[in-house]
Amino acid sequence: MGVEAGETSSFLSFTSAFSYGVASMAMVFVNKAVVMQYVHSMTLLTLQQLATGLIIQFSQVLGLSKRKDLSMATAKKLLPLSIFYNANVAFALASLKGVNIPMYIAIKRLTPLAVLVSGFLRGKGKPPTQVSLSVLCTAAGVLVAALGDFSFDLYGYLMALTSVFFQTMYLILVEKSGADDGLSSMELMFYNSILSLPFLFFIIIATGEFPHSLSVLSEKTASLAFSVILLISLVMGIVLNYTMFWCTIVNSALTTTIVGVLKGVGSTTLGFVVLGGVKVHALNVTGLVINTFGGVWYSYAKYTQKKKMPRKIAPDEESHPHK
Repeated sequence: MGVEAGETSSFLSFTSAFSYGVASMAMVFVNKAVVMQYVHSMTLLTLQQLATGLIIQFSQVLGLSKRKDLSMATAKKLLPLSIFYNANVAFALASLKGVNIPMYIAIKRLTPLAVLVSGFLRGKGKPPTQVSLSVLCTAAGVLVAALGDFSFDLYGYLMALTSVFFQTMYLILVEKSGADDGLSSMELMFYNSILSLPFLFFIIIATGEFPHSLSVLSEKTASLAFSVILLISLVMGIVLNYTMFWCTIVNSALTTTIVGVLKGVGSTTLGFVVLGGVKVHALNVTGLVINTFGGVWYSYAKYTQKKKMPRKIAPDEESHPHK
């Protein structure tokens, strides 16, 4: 009986990790496919959050899921997290307009470096040597790859780097607040979507996207192919977040991070042949290989660091899951 329980646990661990990896990889390509045809990325994000809230609400009405009543105290705690989370995703979507997928993934791997630097500035001390060297390796890979990126887009690069900044701020806030304690993944996602909508509505009006973006969307949805991709994008938003939380609950935040890195290896490889936009150059490929190696090395360094740590509950912002 113990063996059966162990097998079930292993199967659940693998299934949750595999599901997150597939969903995370698919989301990058689906978003890229949408923004190649529909440039209004903030409106897209607003629609994704609206769809998430509605799907969760309908699932509760149908009795498919349960959640506690909304609490103002919890909402206040989660508001800063929601703003930084959406800023991260918004700038990431904006960067995908001009940056090819391999370079986008390479730049996003700079997040651990940004987290380590911010931790050092806040007096958290020097990280382990292997962790420091691995994140420097990923950064060096980005620089080398950028030098050989014939499709270099300054705006896209700046958007991706800004996304890294907001992702870092989000991780630091998560560590400080502990606001997500005691909430299920569905409840977290529902709070995030509800809190996001006023902020996103303000942004799409302030930037002038709305209402023009809706008329463009109406024209675009005349195409069945675009409508299908858009629908997949809206559904994938909730699938990605759900599988990310599921993987973290069943396994650990560290496992989720490692799966994210391995997903990045697959996405980088596929990115050279899917959706186009990549002009192969020796420097670009070399830089991406260095960057990917750094990412895998970082995962290994964090894993060995975790194994050496005494068994206690301690926040680990570098290994907190992120999009």
